[in-house]
Amino acid sequence: MGPLMIDVSGYELTHEEIDKLDHPLVGGLILFSRNYHDQSQLKDLIKHVRMVTRNDVVVAVDHEGGRVQRFRKDFSLIPAMGKIYPATDSDNVQKLTSSAYLAEQFGWLMAAELLAFDIDISFAPVLDINGVSEVIGDRGFHSQPQHIVRLASQFIKGMHRAGMKATGKHFPGHGNVKEDSHIAMPVDHRSRAAIMALDMQIFKDLQQQGLLDAVMPAHVIYPAVDDLPAGFSQQWIRQILRKELKFDGVVFSDDLSMQGAVQMGDILTRTNLAINAGCDMALVCNDPNSAAYLLDKLPSDLVVSQRPAKLKKGLHADFNALQKTADYQCASRALDEFYAEH
Repeated sequence: MGPLMIDVSGYELTHEEIDKLDHPLVGGLILFSRNYHDQSQLKDLIKHVRMVTRNDVVVAVDHEGGRVQRFRKDFSLIPAMGKIYPATDSDNVQKLTSSAYLAEQFGWLMAAELLAFDIDISFAPVLDINGVSEVIGDRGFHSQPQHIVRLASQFIKGMHRAGMKATGKHFPGHGNVKEDSHIAMPVDHRSRAAIMALDMQIFKDLQQQGLLDAVMPAHVIYPAVDDLPAGFSQQWIRQILRKELKFDGVVFSDDLSMQGAVQMGDILTRTNLAINAGCDMALVCNDPNSAAYLLDKLPSDLVVSQRPAKLKKGLHADFNALQKTADYQCASRALDEFYAEH
């Protein structure tokens, strides 16, 4: 499986995109809102992708819920994760139990609907603290690590029950820096001890529970640990994540076209840095010229990781059959009641 995850421009594949997807270095495709018109079109698009790709690519989408949900029409509208806990009306103990139940149901519903269209993974959940970062905000479950672990673990268990692997992001935590790495280079000036005790504890706890299948590092610099952003840092990925946390799942780079990555050099330099740091798959989004350049310049016999193959889904019912199941009706009822009450 190739080390690059790329995107496509619209509802159908162009001839140029077919050629790219057939390249031996392409191991993944990420979909965006521009790739979705309706469910029939999405089904046809993914069927075409499966036909033309040389590798058995991982098809992914950002479908967390809230403002980051790429497909909306005819899909269940999953709430932002940060809305779940505050919306649960009960005392503190029961509140956490009730919100954990909703997190599990919503994780299952999100994953089951995507799997019905032959999509392998959603890049979820967000494990960042709902703190000072505006780009994270209510994408994070809570401001307290112990509550994040409780709710995220249930969300992931819901994903797993549906048959989808989970990707925790943005390692080791993006919630305590205000800058948005899409448009700036965030720097987290806290001490190593503070990062490890707060943000990193979330990833550590979920890893110890065996719930993390994949991780996406942040385009954030933590000078107390390394001068490089986490996604380009051997210290963060090879030493802390792999050796100290004993994580053997997939590491995806965040989008290498984001402003938080651009300062590392041209697209070839960025990609090589990410792979050398320990990323199994590098994402190049919204920049077709850079993707084409990489496919031309990277060696076609580049040694690649086989870990992403673990993320492939099994066979699942189509959407119409899914809607008739008791699990689907239960999750949909929980979602309807959530919106009716709040």
